[in-house]
Amino acid sequence: MWLMSSPTNEAVTPLSSPRVVATPVPDTGVGLSNPHLSQGRRRMLDLVNKLHSTGVQVDIDLPQIAVIGSQSAGKSSLIESISGITLPRAAGTCTRCPTECRLARSNSPWQCVVSLRFIVDAAGQALGQARNERFGGIIYEKREVEDRIRRAQRAILNPTKPLKHFLEEDDVEEFESQLSFSLNSVTLQISGPDVADLSFCDLPGLIASVSSGRGGNNDIALVESLVTAYIKKPSCIILLTVACETDFENQGAHRLAKQHDPDGKRTIGVLTKPDRIPTGEESNWLPFIRNEKEALENNWFCVKQPSSADLKANITWSQARQMENDFFSSKAPWCDLEGIYQKYLRTGNLVERLSSVLSDLITKRLPEIQDELERSVIATRKLLGQLPRAPSSDPRSEISTLLHAFTSDLLRHVQGVPDDEHSTFGAGIGLIQAIRPAQERFRRAIRETAPNFKPFERDTGGKKHLPLPEFLRSEEGDEGEASDDEEEAASVTDMAESANYGSLDLAGKKRKKPSSEVIYIDDVLNRAHRARTRELPGHYPFVVQKTFIDNVVKEWHAPAQILCKTVHLTIADHAKSLVTKHFREFGQGLLEQRVKSIVHHHLKQCLERAEERIAWLLGLEDLPFSLNTHYLSDYKSKFLAHYRAARQYYGQPTLVKAIQGYGKNQTSQTPDSWGQPQPNEPTGIAKVLAGLAEIGMTGVKAEDLPKLLPPDRMAPALEIMSDVRAYFQVAYKRFADNIPLAIDDVLVRGLERGILQALYTGLGVNGPDGHRICKELAQESPQVSDRRLDLGKKLERLEIASEELLSIGQ
Repeated sequence: MWLMSSPTNEAVTPLSSPRVVATPVPDTGVGLSNPHLSQGRRRMLDLVNKLHSTGVQVDIDLPQIAVIGSQSAGKSSLIESISGITLPRAAGTCTRCPTECRLARSNSPWQCVVSLRFIVDAAGQALGQARNERFGGIIYEKREVEDRIRRAQRAILNPTKPLKHFLEEDDVEEFESQLSFSLNSVTLQISGPDVADLSFCDLPGLIASVSSGRGGNNDIALVESLVTAYIKKPSCIILLTVACETDFENQGAHRLAKQHDPDGKRTIGVLTKPDRIPTGEESNWLPFIRNEKEALENNWFCVKQPSSADLKANITWSQARQMENDFFSSKAPWCDLEGIYQKYLRTGNLVERLSSVLSDLITKRLPEIQDELERSVIATRKLLGQLPRAPSSDPRSEISTLLHAFTSDLLRHVQGVPDDEHSTFGAGIGLIQAIRPAQERFRRAIRETAPNFKPFERDTGGKKHLPLPEFLRSEEGDEGEASDDEEEAASVTDMAESANYGSLDLAGKKRKKPSSEVIYIDDVLNRAHRARTRELPGHYPFVVQKTFIDNVVKEWHAPAQILCKTVHLTIADHAKSLVTKHFREFGQGLLEQRVKSIVHHHLKQCLERAEERIAWLLGLEDLPFSLNTHYLSDYKSKFLAHYRAARQYYGQPTLVKAIQGYGKNQTSQTPDSWGQPQPNEPTGIAKVLAGLAEIGMTGVKAEDLPKLLPPDRMAPALEIMSDVRAYFQVAYKRFADNIPLAIDDVLVRGLERGILQALYTGLGVNGPDGHRICKELAQESPQVSDRRLDLGKKLERLEIASEELLSIGQ
């Protein structure tokens, strides 16, 4: 799966088992073992090998060479020829899992470490993180490598059996394998003074059919998927082996290589077994060497490996290379090829091209790899940061800290500090600010329950206008009481404004405003007459006023209840948001859920107490009472004057207009001949006031003249209306303050009172089972735990790879 080269300076040993391969040329090497390569280039090749050792190839596309081909296409023989590693060749031991070999030159004695790399479990499901396990001890004798590889492959194909079984049993070939192929791999780490710097991966051969006695129907797709996983990466050099003894069209490896490298830029073709071409058909393969057929950017090569008889004869590596040279030098049509194509024959030339292509690829990819590593490290850290906090080793202490932080934040919101960044209701709006509009709607709803008295008789009152008292307008501003004509227009606006609180009942239906129910003066007088018992003439019982007051107070129940419910819902949403803010990242959400339940129950108790308080305040209003006698008397006199003025305006319009005009004309005088003003002859109001002064009634003003008129028969009704209306002004302001204050004390501030104790009691974290409860609450979901573990291992791989990459410049 990685870099590839050929060995140099190996001892001459037999080629077949038990043997190791040796190079025949002691003075110079080929490929990556060539001593003429720069030291910097060799360090880069070694660096990529180290990067592969970190496992970062699952995250970053690293330069690599993958050997692919159909089954029995000569891949293993090719690898042995260019690396010197002997692979198992007994019957039924063809490559059935990837075999990764990492070689490194060192001054230490020769040694080999065999490991098993698991990327899927026994059921074939992908593991979150690759797992490496040492398979046996260190090998110091080359002849032992082949047997260890054979045993390792058996262990890979039997994932449910212990590894120790395959290391200690004398003959592991007797056991039927559980799997026919596997995505898990055997890894060889070989080092020594006579070892070349290289890495390679021998992939299982592509198969066209599965025998009935071995394997499953999905093996074909499994092997093709495995090969595809390697060669689809842009930095993978595809070493495509094609056996000349089989028709080219019947070998599916070429189809797969062309699918992922359609332009042939990173594929190097290798023709194997040229000695088995049927006589007379050799010319069919020459167009490949000339790159005339299925052209590749790095050309096609042809190699000749030892036959089975040669292997049994235990020929040496140098003898094998000499036999290959003799074959191409004497065997037609290979020996007849033009000199320009001779460089595409023989194993040494193939390795030379592999070295050149791989070196160029590494040089080009190193800066890109560094950038990819940096981006991956940043992205992985960001993903880790987005995960909930890892479980604490002391969950009880952490839960206690969370509870205290939550209650402190809750107190801050209850005190009215807005949360600019994380406000439930918008930037700059806190809990108290969110409640205030509901309180204002409540005040308006209570004010709108004012009795709508008209100081006119019913039969003519509909045509008469009662203006808004100036003292109310100046007292309450534009929000003061509206006149009859103004109310009709304002009612539509009020309904549209902020879902006018006083116009809806608890069921959400439109409630008829009491102010729209006009009470005429004759209705008041008739009710007063019916209520009389033993009173003296001209006197009426107080029950008349109380009846009107009771009717008004009844209208206060719904707005008070609606305000309480609205504040409760607002607080509930706010508290729920705060719970989520403080506990959402703890455990699997169980703590958040339980805290929400406890807070909800605590808030429900506060609501019940607030409703009890509201009922108590409403009960106080059953009996009209006020010690604010000054304002009560002042309001009564003002309303009485207002109602009388309205009746006089329509009853004595001439007198009223004369009085209004008197103030404008009383300073008008005619000057004499000396320019001094002379008093005019008094007329109208002035004449009346002058006449009253003549008879001794001094101090009478123009506005006092209506008092000289005969008594109004509706005077008792005007007194009752003024009493009721004055008491309403005092009582509604008192009630409009007391209800919000009670709700704020019992419901809003009551939420914070005792909440910490309620949380500790409800959660039971301080009880005898506190440790167990805290541990359960802190338990992280398997999905998040696995995600954190995977990202942590990925970050570790990336950081180690980054350190290795930085070492090249040191």
